[in-house]
Amino acid sequence: MRVGVLTGGGDCPGLNAVIRGIVRKGVQEYDYSFIGFKDGWRGPLEGDAVPLDIPAVRGILPRGGTVLGSSRTNPLKEQNGIRRIKENLAKSEVDALIVIGGEDTLGVAARLADEYGVRVIGVPKTIDNDLSATDYTFGFDTAVGIATEAIDRLHTTAESHMRVLVVEVMGRHAGWIALHSGLAGGANAILIPEQRFDVDQVCSWVSSRFRASYAPIVVIAEGAMPRDGEMVLKDGSLDSYGHVRLSGVGEWLAKQIEDRTGKEARTTVLGHVQRGGTPSAFDRWLATRFGLHAIEAVRDGDFGKMVALRGTDIVRVPIADATARLKTVDPELYEEVGVFFG
Repeated sequence: MRVGVLTGGGDCPGLNAVIRGIVRKGVQEYDYSFIGFKDGWRGPLEGDAVPLDIPAVRGILPRGGTVLGSSRTNPLKEQNGIRRIKENLAKSEVDALIVIGGEDTLGVAARLADEYGVRVIGVPKTIDNDLSATDYTFGFDTAVGIATEAIDRLHTTAESHMRVLVVEVMGRHAGWIALHSGLAGGANAILIPEQRFDVDQVCSWVSSRFRASYAPIVVIAEGAMPRDGEMVLKDGSLDSYGHVRLSGVGEWLAKQIEDRTGKEARTTVLGHVQRGGTPSAFDRWLATRFGLHAIEAVRDGDFGKMVALRGTDIVRVPIADATARLKTVDPELYEEVGVFFG
């Protein structure tokens, strides 16, 4: 059995742990051989691959990013994209393909499996933690830890100058990073995509905090929107999957707060620092288990499935089901943390 592996979409702490788990178990227990396709779907589109064996994955467990590279290449928008992928998989004598990615990358995998008969296994990857079929995705814990540490640090500088600090974190459609890091970091307001926010209410929370002689921290997800407006963007450019490139709402909100309250406000956009660096212990553990179970699914011939975390168990679900809808923050959960606002 010859197995191909690729990592697509935004890079994420824990990707290398998945690759290592796949290769170690596949070689040691099943005597499989492996190749890694470079830069997401670009690899199988262009036949760009490298050998993967145990020496190739040695020492990569604590490394961030992905040794295979990644991209947002969308083969469904490439001329003869599906045909080229199938031809290159056949040319490389690949019997099965393990695809590690998020909503978009796995959406392509689902099409390949369901409509074109490609033998695919999916592994969920997104720091946003927004895939509905799994309790957690690896990379999320690391991102929350990085954001929480940043908020902890920003408290002291905010209080030194008695100014508002707005912290913009990742989260296009789901506010899980903002919710977890904001609560853990003692933010005075947390704004998420699932709940449109009232600028006047945010300013009221800010003013309340100042009356208590403390400097407020506002955590906002990049996809959060004001109640009486649209998504705030720096530009309207799109990626290959049609997603607008986000960032800018933090700066916009800081200006609104400053204009309406008269208090000085500054913005910190954490951006890609949330994706970078070494993965947390939890993300290494989860990513490794996903890799081990993904290669088991290949052995069992259970294609068209994605491995997922349910409680403490790793289960398999149809890839199409996993990408059918996003996992967003429940309104009751958001209301629960609202006691700390203001």
